[in-house]
Amino acid sequence: MNNIALLDNTNFVTPLHDGKYQQLKTHYDEKFKTGWFLMRAEPRPCFTPTLLSDLSSYLNDVKTEMHLSNGEKYDFLVVGSDVEGIFNLGGDLNLFTHYIDNRDRAGLLDYALKCIDILYQNIRHHDLDLTTISLIQGDALGGGFEAALSSNIIIAERGVKMGLPEVLFNLFPGMGAYSLLSRKIGHVKAEQMILSGQLYKAEELHAMGVIDILAEKGEGELAVYQYIKNANRAANSYRAMRQVKDLCNPVTYKELADIASIWADAALNLTDKDLRMMQRLVNRQNSRVS
Repeated sequence: MNNIALLDNTNFVTPLHDGKYQQLKTHYDEKFKTGWFLMRAEPRPCFTPTLLSDLSSYLNDVKTEMHLSNGEKYDFLVVGSDVEGIFNLGGDLNLFTHYIDNRDRAGLLDYALKCIDILYQNIRHHDLDLTTISLIQGDALGGGFEAALSSNIIIAERGVKMGLPEVLFNLFPGMGAYSLLSRKIGHVKAEQMILSGQLYKAEELHAMGVIDILAEKGEGELAVYQYIKNANRAANSYRAMRQVKDLCNPVTYKELADIASIWADAALNLTDKDLRMMQRLVNRQNSRVS
C-alpha cells in the first residue's frame, strides 16, 4: 500500500461541523465525498444521551445536505472515535442503574429506542446512495460493538478488542447484537458469543467473518481510503452488491424494537448483586480514561 498516495490531496482534517456538537467531532473530505464523525463522549466514552443526540443531529444534517446537493455530497460515512485506545464502551451503565433503581421501564426503553433509531439508519445507509463504514481503532464493548456492527463495512486495526460483556452482570446486549451477528456468523455462533461474555481480538473476528477488513496498527485511516479507492474504481459493482446484501439480509425496525422491549424487561429483573457487578464494570472503565 502506498501510504503517501492514499492520503495525497485529501481533506480529512478539514472541519465541517466542528463546534456544533458537544461530544462529536466531524470532518468532510471533499475529494472522496466522505463524512467522518468521531465520538468523544464524557465523562466516559459510552453512548451518553448527549452523544446520542449529537449523532442524530449530525445524521439529519447529512440527509439535509444530500437533499440540497441532489444526492451528490456524500458517497461514504465513516464512524470512529476521538478517544485514544477506545472506540466506544457501550451503554450508559450509570443511567441504566438510575432507571432500574426507579423501576423506570419507559426510561430504559426510550434510551434503547434512541440507540436503535441510529443503528437502524446506519444499517440502511440512511436510505441514501452511500456506504457506511465503521473504523475501529480501539476497544469496542457492548453497545459500542453493536454500533460498529451496524455499518455496511467494518474495518478494525490489529490488536483491538471487541465483545459483549453484558452477561457478566446478568443482562444481554439488546440493541442489535444478535440480529447483526446472526446474519454474519449464524445463530448458534452469535448466541455463543453473547452468552460467553468473551472479548475477542480483531484478528479473531476477521477470521470469523465479523470484521471485513483487518488493518495494521495505526493504519486504519489508510485502510478506509484504500477501500474507498477500490470501491470508486468499481462503483457499479460495489453499489449492486450493497443492494444485494440489503435484500438478502434485511433487518427490520420491528425486530430491533421488539428485542429492545425484551431488554428493558430483563434490565428490571436485575438483582442488587447484578447491579453491583455493573457498577464495578463502570469503575474499571472509568479508570481507563481517568
